[in-house]
Amino acid sequence: MKLSTKVAELTNIIAPAVAACDVALWGVEFGPQGNRSLLRIYIESLPEEQAQDKQVTIENCAAVNHQVSGILEVHDPIAGEFILEVSSPGFDRAFFSDEQMYDYVGQTVSLRLIQAIGEGDKKRRKVTGRLDSIDTTFLKLTATDNEQFEIALSNIDKANLIYEDA
Repeated sequence: MKLSTKVAELTNIIAPAVAACDVALWGVEFGPQGNRSLLRIYIESLPEEQAQDKQVTIENCAAVNHQVSGILEVHDPIAGEFILEVSSPGFDRAFFSDEQMYDYVGQTVSLRLIQAIGEGDKKRRKVTGRLDSIDTTFLKLTATDNEQFEIALSNIDKANLIYEDA
């Protein structure tokens, strides 16, 4: 899951403003859309607050929106008009880095791959299953059909947590 150069630039500009609001930056999405671009920022409560089940509030989102708007006005990294959205990553959160998946071992994830895996007619670029383990180069996953895969982290285009109601 590589970040584009633009997303990396925006993340570096935005991160201090988010931290100033006492929340953690989960990820940044940027999509140029003609004359108007979309900048979406995902925030979550700080790790010590997560232990106390503190959720991201509308007030947190509004504070981050205000802080980030000011920073973007000063740095002006986006040409033209843009829409700024700030929200929680939600239950079905997208992963923006490999390290974010470490806390979700044992849970179900959905992966979109760069290159297909599997043999013959069972090749697939999308796989959903239980995240069995992850290290710095590979993850192991048991798919919903009980097939096991070892997938290079460099082969993951997009990854999401699949929410399961306990």
